[in-house]
Amino acid sequence: MEPLLLFPDPPNEVLTQTLDQAGYPWKAAATLDMAARIEPEEGWAGAVIDATRDPEAAFGLCRVLRKRDIPLEPLLLLVPAPHIGDLELREDLFDDFCVTPSTSVELEARLKHLFWRSGGGTRPELIEYGVLVLNLETYQAAISGRPLDLTYMEYELLKYLASHPGKVFTRETLLSRVWGYEYYGGARTVDVHIRRLRAKLGEEHANLIQTVRSVGYRFGQSRWGV
Repeated sequence: MEPLLLFPDPPNEVLTQTLDQAGYPWKAAATLDMAARIEPEEGWAGAVIDATRDPEAAFGLCRVLRKRDIPLEPLLLLVPAPHIGDLELREDLFDDFCVTPSTSVELEARLKHLFWRSGGGTRPELIEYGVLVLNLETYQAAISGRPLDLTYMEYELLKYLASHPGKVFTRETLLSRVWGYEYYGGARTVDVHIRRLRAKLGEEHANLIQTVRSVGYRFGQSRWGV
């Protein structure tokens, strides 16, 4: 997808972290002229305008973007609580709004809804299981909005397990499917990587990867709920 336009520059840190983790490309602009200069040939995929610092400038930019020959949409407006009352007279300037300060979970949910409703863009392929998100294009992973610093093989192992929730795999199967048939390492390699993954997932989420005694490992819950 083409990048989203963000205003202002530098943009909200929570917003940029959310976009990066969810796989939305973006570019930030401090002025309308700058937005015009950096606009992709195919146009913007949408815009997120933050009215927290300078509400009048933000509303002004929304107005210009909406008056283009082809109005820019979808447009998400981030607005501080004291200015919610101003929105009633400006409903034509945005598709949805989010009150700041916003959480990463809420921002991503708003964006998902906007793109689903407008059909104007698609996200890269993701694997999502509860609070875990893996971006298959950028090789990024996050848990509860927190980026995970994974090695290549840790990511590959987590991706394989998360792609088959509830299924039990032996260490030998994981070695062949993740490391490849030509890999000559022993089963201990799997154990070491599982231990590192659990540590990086954190104590609260380490049980996403469960040990099945005398068999191997399982990600998430089985359909039997045990």
